[in-house]
Amino acid sequence: VQLQASGGGLVQSGGSLRLSCEASGSGFRIDAMSWYRQVPGKQREFVADITSGGSTNYAGSVKGRFTISKDSKKNTVYLQMDSLKPEDTAVYYCDAEATDLLSAQAMDSWGQGTLVTVSS
Repeated sequence: VQLQASGGGLVQSGGSLRLSCEASGSGFRIDAMSWYRQVPGKQREFVADITSGGSTNYAGSVKGRFTISKDSKKNTVYLQMDSLKPEDTAVYYCDAEATDLLSAQAMDSWGQGTLVTVSS
């Protein structure tokens, strides 16, 4: 599974951005996709995830401001980020949990990250 994240950029506090992450490849089934973020010098932290069935989870710090969604036909997950704060500044990574359709082996893949900078 290859993941391509996009949509990062510079935005003012209170603004919005939408991140996208497209999964490509073949012979797999996506079970869940997630967004994480990382500030230099700190551990990567969970932001949100969505299962193949559409169930979602959010970190407390983004609940009510961020919305994760997916387009299964496009194998793409989105992260709509509203009411952004300077503390949301980080590199955002997408993650896919998938199953190989031939071997039934579980796979975990990461995208390259996209930088989000929120100015005060």
